Amino acid sequence: MGFQISALSADQFSHLIGLDDESLAEHAARRMQVQTKPGYPCRVTLEDAEIGESVLLVNYEHLTVDTPYRSTHAIFVREGATTCSPMVNQIPEQLRIRLLSIRAFDVDGMMVDAEVVHGKECLPVLQKLLEHPRIDYLHIHNAKPGCYAARVDRF
Repeated sequence: MGFQISALSADQFSHLIGLDDESLAEHAARRMQVQTKPGYPCRVTLEDAEIGESVLLVNYEHLTVDTPYRSTHAIFVREGATTCSPMVNQIPEQLRIRLLSIRAFDVDGMMVDAEVVHGKECLPVLQKLLEHPRIDYLHIHNAKPGCYAARVDRF
């Protein structure tokens, strides 16, 4: 069974690009300078930002379902990022180098399963979860900082 990992759309964050720090604060966002790599994983490019690069730290509602699992968390977005589209059945390096929490949801937005795995070993876990007929989609989170990383759908 094939899968597609999806990045967030750059369009969702275009209203923040170029704002000064005061205006960003009105949107509960902050501009940061990248100090280490890896360390600032962009959810639009699915790449870690380069040292010295500017990123926005924003609160993002990654699970908009009307269930107890509705959720928001802080994520990084590179300023001026272009939305990436990983190839089918490909896992971006940004995910392969981290400890991941993979959460499986049904069509009603209820969590039905979850796994924690190192990214370099997540391919069989993604495939196993997506084979389950009750599972509609997966969310990948970085397990250590706990923030949303990407969505996975059957392809």
